[in-house]
Amino acid sequence: MEMETAKQDLILIVDDNPTNIKVLFSFLKESGFKVLVAKDGESTLEKLQEITPDLILLDVMMPGIDGFETCRRIKGSPETQDIPVIFMTALSDTVDKVKGLKIGAVDYITKPFQQDEVLARMKIHLQLQNLTRKFKVQNEQLKSLTEDLEERVEERTAQLKDSLSQLQQAQIQLIQSEKMSSLGELVAGVAHEINNPVGFIAGNISMAMEYTEDIFEHLKLYQKQFTDPGDAIAEHAEDIELDYLMEDLPNMLSSMESGIERIRNISLSLRNFSRSDSNTCTDLDIHEGLESTLMILRHRLKANDQRPEIKINKHYGELPIVHCYAGPLNQVFMNLLANAIDALDEQNENDHKRYDDLREHPNEITLTTRAMSGGKVEIKIADNGPGIPEDKIKDIFSPFVTTKPVGKGTGLGLSISHSIVVEKHQGFLGCNSELGKGTEFVIQVPVKQGNRE
Repeated sequence: MEMETAKQDLILIVDDNPTNIKVLFSFLKESGFKVLVAKDGESTLEKLQEITPDLILLDVMMPGIDGFETCRRIKGSPETQDIPVIFMTALSDTVDKVKGLKIGAVDYITKPFQQDEVLARMKIHLQLQNLTRKFKVQNEQLKSLTEDLEERVEERTAQLKDSLSQLQQAQIQLIQSEKMSSLGELVAGVAHEINNPVGFIAGNISMAMEYTEDIFEHLKLYQKQFTDPGDAIAEHAEDIELDYLMEDLPNMLSSMESGIERIRNISLSLRNFSRSDSNTCTDLDIHEGLESTLMILRHRLKANDQRPEIKINKHYGELPIVHCYAGPLNQVFMNLLANAIDALDEQNENDHKRYDDLREHPNEITLTTRAMSGGKVEIKIADNGPGIPEDKIKDIFSPFVTTKPVGKGTGLGLSISHSIVVEKHQGFLGCNSELGKGTEFVIQVPVKQGNRE
């Protein structure tokens, strides 16, 4: 009648009857347990200050402190409250049994003892105790892992925000000072630095989600196997809002995963935009270049307290891959789209347009692409902003000519863009505008640059 155990469980027998003690002590020792004995409640509480048994067999009727009071004190102490207590009684009164269960006992065995019944009940509660301990350890590990992940994500996110902020400031300075050759290298370098921590965090979050699913699956099997875990476990599950925790933790990890994916997309857009080798022709998907530029400018397109989000209309045609100077051409897209946003924001400010009016008649930027005959592609970038005065259109691509207020433009962006399109690509850059209706820039570049590399 031996019981397989991973270790020798320690059982404390509390009974004032020598015959009962002798019977229990003998067959529990034969069954592979370590056994200690106490003859009353007072000595039991003294022993529990020195040892922690895995289970207590507690007689109800004892001199001095009876079993009920002894159990109440055991359950009232943080050091001993988790030890399972099984009452031993000859009483058959249901009221006494209910009283014992209410104060923390997990079960009853009835005198005279049936050895098979005693071992079966002990086995159940020892297994349940072991499962509870394992779950607590796993729960602490999960909690530690989650806290560690959250801390790492916060640290990495702060670093990425700082890197992106530095990059944005660097981009503005470089555009204004026309240090075009350095921009691509800077963006590509930051994108590379972003990828390393992002990959690390993404891998950890993925593993954390798998670990969480495994632990929750294990818990569900436990709940299915032991439908009545006892008052202590049920109360603890209610205290920690176990059902809500099991529902919300995967959502938290999923949100982190979505945030990492967003950073990945930004990093990809930065790499696509940079294409830093301005002296070598490479293959460029024009739509990919436009989308990368929109991604980088997304923070400027979003709604703010002055206006709703700027609407982007896309009318993309079927385009071949263009063999061109990819980095500089992407810089042209950046200049023209940034200018369109500036024009719309300036119009809103000057005209004091109400938010509701802008919601009904939103600011819009329209991107149109098409393949042309003669091996060229055309890209149009149009806005429904204030338009450009006719006397300024003829000089719009001249250096230091700007339509922006003093201090808000260098007058070099369109001049550099014209040089990139016309001189570097042997293409065409034109401007159509009408006051009060908007402005459209037209870019035409050859699909191939021949041997001009």
